[in-house]
Amino acid sequence: MLGGLGAKFIGRSFCLWGDEADLPGALGRAMQLVPKVLASDPDRILQACIFEIVTTSVEQVPVPAWAFAALGQRAEKRNFRYAAMLYPDGRFRNHWGENQAVPDVNLMETKLWFYFLAASFIDAGFEAIHFGQTELMNGNDPNLDHYPQMLALIRSHAANHARRHMVLCDSPVPSGGLVQAGRLLMDFHSFPLRIVEVPDRPQEAVLRAGFLDSIYGRSKGGTTFSGWSCEHLPYLVEIDNWGPSLEPGQAKAGGIWVWGYDEITWFAHQSREYRDQWLRYAWAWVQRMDPNGHLEMPGGRTLASPKDGKRRYFANRPSIAVPDGFGDEDTIRDLWTGK
Repeated sequence: MLGGLGAKFIGRSFCLWGDEADLPGALGRAMQLVPKVLASDPDRILQACIFEIVTTSVEQVPVPAWAFAALGQRAEKRNFRYAAMLYPDGRFRNHWGENQAVPDVNLMETKLWFYFLAASFIDAGFEAIHFGQTELMNGNDPNLDHYPQMLALIRSHAANHARRHMVLCDSPVPSGGLVQAGRLLMDFHSFPLRIVEVPDRPQEAVLRAGFLDSIYGRSKGGTTFSGWSCEHLPYLVEIDNWGPSLEPGQAKAGGIWVWGYDEITWFAHQSREYRDQWLRYAWAWVQRMDPNGHLEMPGGRTLASPKDGKRRYFANRPSIAVPDGFGDEDTIRDLWTGK
């Protein structure tokens, strides 16, 4: 599918939501797969993720000596410490479930963990990192003193070890962007589409500037790490996932839900014809509304509410290799080729 589409940037191609003990095995598989993905098109950029979650499972992962050294810490033979990453005042503890919290980026243990993850991803061949909800993790960093330090260490590692000696960093930014003294912390921004249901037209939905915290027209500008300046940093908007409302499939759940679903689950529950129509509509709408915005096409996503027994959305054309494909890849290819 990637070859047929001509895809160059493969977003969220490595994701672990918690389950940190699975990281070594997942990295091992990635190190086998990444060369295969890049072999057919070396221009591709693969993105890994560092999300806004840490769980007690992290205590099964050893801290390597090189991570201590990068942060100027004395090396110890120990595993990562879950409790040492949590907000001292108790904020966001058990936020995602029992023993699943939002880490505090101010803390040395969190920086060790994030640096370890980022450096491991870069060494495996990933050249972009999505940092999840950065504004949940910097509640004790109003002047943005800690993110720049961590990002500088990660970019320094990329300069020495990445395939093209750099890494592209992004995160969703409800505020419009993380900017310190005119300098943008991220290389580009990202955000959910913030799809708006049309209650009197069953299952239909549209896009609307100014709906909730949507980013259209609000991406902050400044000078990037690479040295170029802009009034509004370019951004990607994605058909995001987060979970269902209490009444999936029903209108007026309110907030960020679309007919009671998260965005990708709503999209997957539509007919093949409406998905084709809606992708074409969203592609054109984003271009027209804000030239700094770009629609990130759906490739594969978890479905909070299964569709015909399928628990994941795949854009692939159905085949022996991907029997559960939803068949949207032709639409994506046509949009990218201007058909």
